[in-house]
Amino acid sequence: MSDYIAISPLLTVGIGGLLLMLVDAFTKEKAELATLAATVLGCGAALALGLARAGYTAAPPQVSAYLATDVLAHLFSATICIGAALSALLAGGYLSEHGLDRGEFYAILVLSAFGAMVLANANDLLAVFLGLETMSLGVYCLVAFRRGSPRAQEAAIKYFLLGSFAAAIFLFGAALLYGATGHTDFAGIGAAMKAPGEIPLALAIVGLALLIIGFAFKISAAPFHMWTPDAYEGAVTPATTFMSVVVKASAFAVLVRVLVVSFGDELSASPTNGWPAALSGLAMASIVVGNIAAIRQTSVKRMLAYSSIAHAGYILVGVAALHSPDAREQAISGVLYYLAAYTVSNVLAFGSLIAVGSTGKEAVSYEDLAGVGRRHPIVALPFLLGVLSLMGFPPTAGFFGKWYVFSAALAAGDALVPLVIVAALGSLVGAYYYLRVLVLLFMKEPEPGAPIAVPMQSGYVTSALAVSAFFVLMMGIMPSRYVELAIAAARSLV
Repeated sequence: MSDYIAISPLLTVGIGGLLLMLVDAFTKEKAELATLAATVLGCGAALALGLARAGYTAAPPQVSAYLATDVLAHLFSATICIGAALSALLAGGYLSEHGLDRGEFYAILVLSAFGAMVLANANDLLAVFLGLETMSLGVYCLVAFRRGSPRAQEAAIKYFLLGSFAAAIFLFGAALLYGATGHTDFAGIGAAMKAPGEIPLALAIVGLALLIIGFAFKISAAPFHMWTPDAYEGAVTPATTFMSVVVKASAFAVLVRVLVVSFGDELSASPTNGWPAALSGLAMASIVVGNIAAIRQTSVKRMLAYSSIAHAGYILVGVAALHSPDAREQAISGVLYYLAAYTVSNVLAFGSLIAVGSTGKEAVSYEDLAGVGRRHPIVALPFLLGVLSLMGFPPTAGFFGKWYVFSAALAAGDALVPLVIVAALGSLVGAYYYLRVLVLLFMKEPEPGAPIAVPMQSGYVTSALAVSAFFVLMMGIMPSRYVELAIAAARSLV
């Protein structure tokens, strides 16, 4: 049984989700389930971090054939657990405040996080599909959680239909790769790709292209982003937070692993051909579409949705750099650091949006934020910190996330310089709509007669904001300790 220590974070979250369903049946105060859900996910994160620092990789063969247990897998699991735990705490305050406190939310959230961990740790296309669907089915339910809202129902149906198409595309790509290589495990596919004369290479290329399309949908990369604004706006805000951090982190985790293990040296000899060129195109499209569309939004949630598309593009800059063996370690560590920084920064942004509004006065539009910084500075300060980090302002975690990702792309060769320039210009454009939030918070008063948002009083939301603010500052002021761990994770894969 000691061999199963390597997957103890996964077992903790999976069993905890099942127990949460039983506790829900006998609990009257559903908000208390937020504490239990956050505890389960926190234990999973602690175990994953402990295993990552110990470099523990042993696992029984029947597990290691499908799930990776290296340092990279453990750190991605920790990131997913932390993002999900903070989302559960936000839900503890939000759902009870708005009369939506039903216990199934927390069980679905934990089990969806379990699916995300399976996806992030997957070492085989079969495990990828199981994790992808376990995570996705839970997220569809979370989007539709506000059952009486037509907007939530519409968002959930759109997400479900487009997600089903994306899953089918992924499955078709996996089938083509199996037909071309005779393997579903990443290492077996990689070994077959090293002898391209012995396999139908064109079939493998088409299969990889379909896999990338399936992953692009989950990370909200343009032009596969159309579900994102509606789903983010229609879902309850804690569910939006969960989607924005956990789904993105798990999809990027498996994308990095499959590219490095299966296609690290083949189909990537030149950054202008093969999958590096495809990822560069996705990155440019995401940065341009996300930033330009975000400027035009009147809803803060929709603005943050388009912002997440742009951030997917920034992370793809680092993923595109994986084609270079010299920059591969730096690229993997940069992507991991960026995702961790984005997780806590986004929790700050959405959590502050939750804290600003209360029953009947939920803050949604820009006008709802007018003057909040003057009337309630304690509520506005976390918003300020989260927005500055998303903007990439030093010395926050978001600044160093962009620094490491862009540096990895420059180290990969001159071919990615135009992509880095586009990303830098996109960051400047993003500063406009982020600063617009701060201007409204601190420099504008509400229009006469306009409804004024009243901040909620919730220990759950306050706790989530405090933890997120701590990590945003610590990762920005003392990034070296986190970077060292990210580099160790990258080395475990390379």
